[in-house]
Amino acid sequence: MTEQRVEEGAGGTILFDAARVPQVDADWFSPLRWRERGALRAQAGGRGGVAIIDTPAGEAVLRHYRRGGMVAKLLGDRYLFTGAQRTRSAREFRLLVELARRGLPVPPALASRYVRHGLRYSADLITLRIPDAATLAERLADGAFNTGLASRVGELIARFHREGAWHADLNAHNILVNGDGLYLIDFDRGRLREPSAGWQRSNLARLKRSLVKVGARDAAGDTFDAEWWPALIEQYERSLHA
Repeated sequence: MTEQRVEEGAGGTILFDAARVPQVDADWFSPLRWRERGALRAQAGGRGGVAIIDTPAGEAVLRHYRRGGMVAKLLGDRYLFTGAQRTRSAREFRLLVELARRGLPVPPALASRYVRHGLRYSADLITLRIPDAATLAERLADGAFNTGLASRVGELIARFHREGAWHADLNAHNILVNGDGLYLIDFDRGRLREPSAGWQRSNLARLKRSLVKVGARDAAGDTFDAEWWPALIEQYERSLHA
């Protein structure tokens, strides 16, 4: 069971799961501090600023929120502050907690933070890492994507859609696969909403575009449109109305 706790200090406002870690401070959100402890396993650049860290609760993913697109050149990692409950880090933390409570396969939320900078704020999120997992894009690249996996993806998405869980960026990089099953990650800007065919179909269309972009048609030719995607949709429909 999650025990949400808030700590406020000079290093920002921190929300964390005290059932997993008894205390979290600002150093938890600094890749440099983890490196100094010999606990920084990997660090990637890009928009997310992701680091893999060894925490007392287990291996985790530290993500710094950054804007994408043209606005990133102006605002970078700053967002307009409209209240603590509306910060992107706190909203994603609480959404992950709720999805996990409903039994949906998401990475457990460890901690989130926001730091005020006048009228704006920056933010970070730490989640436990899904062990031995590869993205759907990686499974496609290594030849492991097939009709069976496509069906499992359809079932996965249907489970979330039944609960009204909307993923703002459903793509081949945000679906993980390991020996235990499939998971959805990166729920930034996601939310719970009334189930509706409109947004559900839009979610699926976004995933299809992503699969095509990472080379599904190039790898499989006509098989993607003739077999893989129909298998995904068939299982999705069956599971959605189960």
